[in-house]
Amino acid sequence: MADITILGSGGFGLALAIMCDNAGHKVTVWSKFQDEIDAIKRTGELKAKLPGVQVNKTIELTTDISCVKDKDMVILGIPSPFLREVCESVVPYLESRTIVVNTAKGLEGGSLKTMCCVARECFPNNYVAVLTGPSHAEEVARKVPTTVVTASDDREVSYYIQNTLSNDTFRVYVNDDVMGCEIGGSLKNVIALAAGVCDGLGLGDNTKAALMTRGIREISRLGVAMGAKLETFGGLSGIGDLIVTCCSMHSRNRRAGILIGKGVTPEEAVRQVGTVEGYVCTKNAWELSKRMGIEMPITEQLAKVLFEGEPAANAIKNLMGRPNRNETESTFLS
Repeated sequence: MADITILGSGGFGLALAIMCDNAGHKVTVWSKFQDEIDAIKRTGELKAKLPGVQVNKTIELTTDISCVKDKDMVILGIPSPFLREVCESVVPYLESRTIVVNTAKGLEGGSLKTMCCVARECFPNNYVAVLTGPSHAEEVARKVPTTVVTASDDREVSYYIQNTLSNDTFRVYVNDDVMGCEIGGSLKNVIALAAGVCDGLGLGDNTKAALMTRGIREISRLGVAMGAKLETFGGLSGIGDLIVTCCSMHSRNRRAGILIGKGVTPEEAVRQVGTVEGYVCTKNAWELSKRMGIEMPITEQLAKVLFEGEPAANAIKNLMGRPNRNETESTFLS
């Protein structure tokens, strides 16, 4: 049995908490918001984040950040814009033996660093790993068979996470490409937003297939340039997460994109849907691509729709009007 704290009471954090508690682990969930804790204690669920799913009464709920003390594992379930702030508040209480597992997906504004990079800066004496893949919280909580991948700089740490979290309905694979797993998991939100825009415009399956295929191509270009392994993007953190996020109505990124495609302003779409990681990540990914000199046309056009007022239909025309080229270039990065 492991002693685990999950930071964040969002849907995925709660789903992992329920799963770990069912497996016999000791689980604590921290939330910044007392009203969320009160709602769970009062009704047994958090309708705003995971409606219809009962949160086990054996899970400890708290707003006290010192709950990370003396833990085997701390799982970060914080939205990416707030990850550093929460991690910094944890520093005085976290022991070096505790393994930190990040599930947040995105790039930090300004620094454009991945979330594991942020966590490593905050916790230089701890092992930091990523847990990612096609895993909608609604399905994890309901024990729908799910596969994910974990990666860290130490394979034994990855095996520990794998053995601790794997069960009959949640299968954890191990990878050693932290950067690749993070880039795939973060930038698929960008492509999912674009896929939703296509749905909102009433475009067809052909368009979405093209978008997803060329989308994983540009995600891979950026990832390889950052030191990731190409084969990682053909796995769960790459094409796997891309498929589920582009095609499912569980996906907040896709739902926000649908609204934008129907003419709702990006700001209003995000307000209606809630946390949309791909919104901020689009801007950061576009900036990172320019900084590194990597061509990412889908990301660029989506950024112009979201932040420069480009009509969505025009963005599609711009992509379709790009110069003709071979599908497979002489080098992958061309």
